[in-house]
Amino acid sequence: MTDEAPEAAADAPETPAEPAGPAPLGVARTATGHAGVDGLLERLPAVDHLTADGHVEVYEDVHRGLRDALNALDAPPVPGPYENRS
Repeated sequence: MTDEAPEAAADAPETPAEPAGPAPLGVARTATGHAGVDGLLERLPAVDHLTADGHVEVYEDVHRGLRDALNALDAPPVPGPYENRS
């Protein structure tokens, strides 16, 4: 009779006692050259230090800012102070 129980236990993967904490994803960001957009994107690494339920607030805020920046591109240009002369 062989004793396989100790060997089987040694081959079994260890299960962590609790879930792993937040860890940085290490995603590289390239500057866009637009200060407003770059400022918004610089907020994204903040989620590396938050739990998953804290990501939503940051992502929604950054998304709102990026959407506003895109919408501003479609806005008609505002005339300067001396461009309204007839």
